[in-house]
Amino acid sequence: MRILGIIPARHASTRLPGKPLLDIGGKSLVQRVVEQAQRCGSLAAVVVATDDQRIADHVHAFGGRAVMTSAGHPSGTDRCWEAYTLEQDKRYDAVVNIQGDEPFIAPAQVEELCAVLGEDGVGIATLAQVVKDDRDLDDPGEVLITTDIQMNALYFSRAAIPHLHGTSDRPRHERFRFLKHVGMYAYRVEALERIITLKPSPLELAESLEQLRWLENGLQVRVGLTEHPSFCVDTAADLEEARKRVQGA
Repeated sequence: MRILGIIPARHASTRLPGKPLLDIGGKSLVQRVVEQAQRCGSLAAVVVATDDQRIADHVHAFGGRAVMTSAGHPSGTDRCWEAYTLEQDKRYDAVVNIQGDEPFIAPAQVEELCAVLGEDGVGIATLAQVVKDDRDLDDPGEVLITTDIQMNALYFSRAAIPHLHGTSDRPRHERFRFLKHVGMYAYRVEALERIITLKPSPLELAESLEQLRWLENGLQVRVGLTEHPSFCVDTAADLEEARKRVQGA
């Protein structure tokens, strides 16, 4: 299976304008993501999908690949589809949407996602981690997942799902294996092509979670487990922490 890794990278950011170009220990954020993704043997190629010429020029300058996409896309998924259609080589069976704000993303984590997509009958795949701290269950910034016995997603929510009936002195994460979402997706090309035709759905609008649109329209999302930590640069504090990590502080 030939898989194209796509890294959406927008210049506009409410909290960190120009985020992909910010310096982290002598390399830009986007360069670090690209270099980590390129270390994944399951990806036939890696391309940055951007709506800003400055980012495209920067990627080309450090030897990466970039394509210019529309500034009007409502989601990274739509940007991924356009990036795929702009590729001259269409001999890809699947696409991995790699978050453009994770400078330390583990290549092994991308490998895990590609392996889940390679399972029989899987059109869309994503990853989750087992919750090990009850604070994650009360953080609306964390997305929780429930699955069926085959690890197909039943629901994604910003609330702690499932609700635990009854009371106990034990931490909730010890009473049930809660799963929190890792925001990276892999799609078979035919599944991605269908996704971008779907209109926003009631559950999606209620939770502000695009993946609920897919479930509401009958698409399956297979969930794999990962133990690799995720670190996103969303705020100035995150940026400072990333720089400290590079420096070994």
